[in-house]
Parts: sequence; structure tokens; C-alpha cells
Amino acid sequence: MNLTYENKNSEKEILGRNLSVDFLSDWDESQNKLIQGDNLFVLKTLLEKHNLKSKVDLVYIDPPFATQKSFAVGEDRVSTVSKSLNDILAYSDDLVGKDFLEFLRIRLIYIRELMSETASIYLHIDYKIGHYVKIIMDEVFGIRNFRNDITRIKCNPKNFQRKAYGNIKDLILFYTKSDKYTWNEPKDDYTEEDIERLFKKVDKDGRKYTTIPLHAPGETVNGATNHEWRGMKPPKGRHWRSEPKVLEQLEKEDLIEWSSNGVPRRKIYADERNGKKKQDVWEYKDAQYPTYPTEKNLEMIKSIILASSNENDLVLDCFCGSGTTLQAAQQLGRKWIGIDQSDEAIRITQKRLSEMENDLFSINSTYQMLKTNHTNSVYA
Repeated sequence: MNLTYENKNSEKEILGRNLSVDFLSDWDESQNKLIQGDNLFVLKTLLEKHNLKSKVDLVYIDPPFATQKSFAVGEDRVSTVSKSLNDILAYSDDLVGKDFLEFLRIRLIYIRELMSETASIYLHIDYKIGHYVKIIMDEVFGIRNFRNDITRIKCNPKNFQRKAYGNIKDLILFYTKSDKYTWNEPKDDYTEEDIERLFKKVDKDGRKYTTIPLHAPGETVNGATNHEWRGMKPPKGRHWRSEPKVLEQLEKEDLIEWSSNGVPRRKIYADERNGKKKQDVWEYKDAQYPTYPTEKNLEMIKSIILASSNENDLVLDCFCGSGTTLQAAQQLGRKWIGIDQSDEAIRITQKRLSEMENDLFSINSTYQMLKTNHTNSVYA
């Protein structure tokens, strides 16, 4: 399914454009990169001049949301409009409609070319434009590579006077380059309420537990999991979760509980579980007083990086803003490239990186600051 709109370019036209630029400093392949410039030109340059095709392992981007607002940084606050002569413009979110969608689509095509076969992309967007962006991403990455539409709770409930429900969420679209993507199963800690609800039994030592069936759906014909154990076979259409010799060991370890009518079930203890499967509704609220407009929650970015990359993988954020993704990647032992055109974004990112505490290295020696010789608007 594709969106049709005026002045939509073909992929061949987009990838065939001569957009490469030069950096004002020599490229150092050994270092992370913070690059100031129009990300369209920088992405093309990374692809064609610096051999990064299929080299990026994870992308997180938080592009403009087509809000038609300008975002400023003041001495003690950030805002969506300039409120003081001392305020500094961070960026203007001017594009809307088809112009915004094509702006984003062109960059997504270049990002896809930079992504490795095991790579993932997380695109952060809001509810007003996100459903159109979903169709664009289906087109660029293929609907078969759509993994999740993640709801992110971004703030506390508001009591605005408007004839609609309060908005406390935005969304993250999670796609992969292929079906061979990196995935480190993320878990959330059990809350006390979870433990009370899920582990209602208590053993003689006071440990909370629950029980699950010893069998699972699906019938095996020749496998050991269809054999008898203690004179019984699994119910019709099911098989033992483990071979009978494993079930016998569980019984010896007192990890099987028998019901009054002789049905065995496996004991699962709360204190042995390493958390619960992470779901597609996340509560990562943004800072109430951020240092940069639309700055996102650091722990949320860390959870994405941990789930969809490994140590020394390359993480890209080409709308890097205040550098949250870069900080998270640095702290988690990933390589990174951050791109932004805003002078204020680059200044705050550099300040943020320099304030990172790590006795093992000097942060200034771990990345290279680059600037292009191109001066077009970020919306070119």
C-alpha cells in the first residue's frame, strides 16, 4: 500500500541525486561522529563517500512532527515560541502535509540503504501525523518488516479545556531491514502488584510461586516428548514441555505439584524470574524542564539500544537534537553517529557529552566533530 501525492519522487530519482558534500575536517574512521549539517546531504555522503552502506546496526530518530511551530531555548527554559529577546531558536518545524511526508520519505530511503541486514529502525512521531508515516514506512521498509506500533506515555494527565480526550501519548514505529534482525528480549521488572496477582501460592519456606501445565499444544509423533511419563501420556493434541527424563528430575527437585485428582503442574517461583516480557505500551515520561525542546527520555532510548543492538554496533540518529541517543549509545558501549543542523543542538550535545562521567576515557577523545561545507536549510 502506497500514499499518492503531488511531487512524489521515485526511489531511482532520489538515490541518483548528486547530493554528496565534503566535511571541513578529515574523516577519522576510528571515532564516533557528531556531524553538523543538513542530514539529507550527510546521509548521502555517508553512503557514497565513507563506505557506510549496510553498516548501520540501529537507527533511532525523532524527526519534526509537522507541528508548524518554532522551538526556542531560553536561559532557564525551553518553549515552543520565543518569549524573550535572549531566547535562541533551536529549530523550526515548518513542513506539513505532503511536503513533510516527502521530506521524511527521502531520508528514510537513504537510512534504509545505510542499514545492515540485521538492523532495526525506531521512528518517534505523534498521533496527528503518525498514521501517514506508518504507510510511508510500509512502503520504504516493507510491511513484512513492521514489528510494532509502540504507545509511549509521555507525560502526566492534563486538564486542558478542549472537546477531546486528553493526550498523554505519542508513538514509536519499529521496523527492521529484514527478518534476521538483532533482538535481545527486553524484560520489565515485576511490580509488587504483579507478584501478588501472578504468584498467589506460597510454599513452606514462604516463597511465592504459581504453576503451569507440563504439556503444551502440538502433538509430536516420534519425539520423546510424546512418550509416557509415570504411566501417563500428554493429553490428545499436546506434548510434554520436556522429555520424561527431565520431568523426572523436576519431580526429584520438588518442582512439580500434583493436584488432588493427580494432574501434575510445574512450579514457577517469583524470585527466580528475571522479569516479564516487555509489552507495546511504555511509560517513559519526558523531563518536565528539559535542556532542549522535545528532548526524549534517556532510559527509553537505552531500552531500545539494549533490545536491538549489541556492544560495538553502530547506532545512527540523524535528528539527534540534544544528543540523548548519543549519550545512551556511549554509555552502553555502542559506536554512534549523530547529525543535526541546529547550532543550538550541536552546542547542547557537545556540552552533554563533555559532562558524561567515565573514568576510563576522556569523552572528547571518543568522537569527532564534523561540519559540512553546505549551508542549505535542514528542509532542503
